[in-house]
Amino acid sequence: MRRCVCPGSYDPVTNGHLDVVTRASRLFDEVVVAILHNPAKSGTFSVPERTALLEETLGHLPNVRIDSWADTLVVDVCREVGADAMVKGLRGGTDFAYELPMAHMNRHLTGVETLFLAADPALTHVSSSLLKEVVRYGGDVEGLVPAPVLAALRERLG
Repeated sequence: MRRCVCPGSYDPVTNGHLDVVTRASRLFDEVVVAILHNPAKSGTFSVPERTALLEETLGHLPNVRIDSWADTLVVDVCREVGADAMVKGLRGGTDFAYELPMAHMNRHLTGVETLFLAADPALTHVSSSLLKEVVRYGGDVEGLVPAPVLAALRERLG
């Protein structure tokens, strides 16, 4: 079985995240969406809330499962779930410059390969932190996040 991990904080999940996970689900037998978090930091959404939003928006993909890990290296998550690869989306050169050294280190540590998927051009400007800021100040992010996430963002920040 070919299994990959799609790691992230998913605070909250965006249409960019969904695009990457959906595309990965066509390439791998199983995709583990790994919510990675630091319990010492408070996010906008709790881990159970993030999990619920991901389940609601990815539930139609039978080969995707969602789980969470705290205070761990993503390569240890890969080892735990039996994944030989992780899949990450790249929005542009800045993401590549940030992600490439981590990919090299992860491969050095455990042999886990990192596959980069180019972001959908319509979503290259989308990031969880930017979306939260826009909603906090009354802007509209419809079409950039799934409807349940939009409702949760408006309730929490709007």
